[in-house]
Order: sequence, then structure tokens, then C-alpha cells
Amino acid sequence: MKKYIIQSLRLTAVLLVLLCIIYPLFIAFTGGFSKGNGGGEKIMKEGKVVGYAALGQSFTKPEYFWSRPSAVDYNAAGSGGSNKGPSNEEYLKQVADRIDTLLKYNPTLKKADIPADMVTASGSGLDPNISVQGAEIQISRIAAYRKLDENIVKDLVAKNTETPLLGLFGPTKINVLKLNVALDELNKK
Repeated sequence: MKKYIIQSLRLTAVLLVLLCIIYPLFIAFTGGFSKGNGGGEKIMKEGKVVGYAALGQSFTKPEYFWSRPSAVDYNAAGSGGSNKGPSNEEYLKQVADRIDTLLKYNPTLKKADIPADMVTASGSGLDPNISVQGAEIQISRIAAYRKLDENIVKDLVAKNTETPLLGLFGPTKINVLKLNVALDELNKK
């Protein structure tokens, strides 16, 4: 019995050193080589930080690309989904209201063309990205509000499209904050 207790204590001590000291130091060290040096990639506009690339923000003005809805009102301190299933009446009403809003501000849009990411919240409620289709359905609205040629806005969407890592890992996506900052820069020119 004493033999097993000593082995258990040794294993516990080794795992404590490995998982509580060495692993966190390794992660902190490697994080220093990432964008933002482990503190998150900051998005700058006119020399000021306007947000972080990994956190979604609400955009509701019609001259901007709209973000994916959030179940937590984009509050990073309370990240999480709504936990409402597809048969929940309140959830179905929220989705229907989001569809109606999209159709109201995008009159040329058909209900069948609306991608799911534009009317449903992500699991964290903080998704900073939308699908390419989610951006494309908004192009005509933004071009009209900003008095830009639609092809210019399409090019901007194409330039801000992020492809999967190594062409394999993850979806093709567009960071909404980066796209809206680029849109503002385009209007200044």
C-alpha cells in the first residue's frame, strides 16, 4: 500500500510541475510569436484601437457590413450561446425577426438566399466572422448607402476574405471589423 501512495505522490508532483509550470510557460512563450504578441490582434483605425480580431462586435448601421448575431450582446465577459433549441418559440421568433430585418434593409434579397450565420448566433456569441455569402448579400445595400460602385465593394470583400489554413483547416470567412475598417478607409479615398 505504501508503495502505491509514494508512486501516486511522485506522479502528482511531476504532473503539477509539467502542467502548472512548464506548459503555461511554453504557451506564453509561443504566444509571443503570434499576432499581437499573445495579447490578441488589435484592429487599428486612425491610430486608435477599435477592437480585436478575435472578438465580434455589433454593427447595425446600414452603411456597414453586419456581424453575426450574438446571444450575449457581444459581451466577452459572459461568452456563451442561448441554449435554445430549434423548436423553442422564442428562438424561432428571434430568427424570424432577424430575417425580416435583413429583408427590410436588403430589398433585392430573397429569403432563401440568407445564410444561416446571418440569423443565428454562434456558440460563444462572440464570432467575429461571417461567411462570404453573408457578406455578398449585403454588398448592394452598402454600395447604395455609401454611393459606391458595387464592383468596388465586391473587390473589397474579396481582398478581406480569409481562406482556410493550408487550404484545409477551417472555413472561408471574413472578419467583419477588418472589412468595415477597410470600407471606411475606402470612403476616405
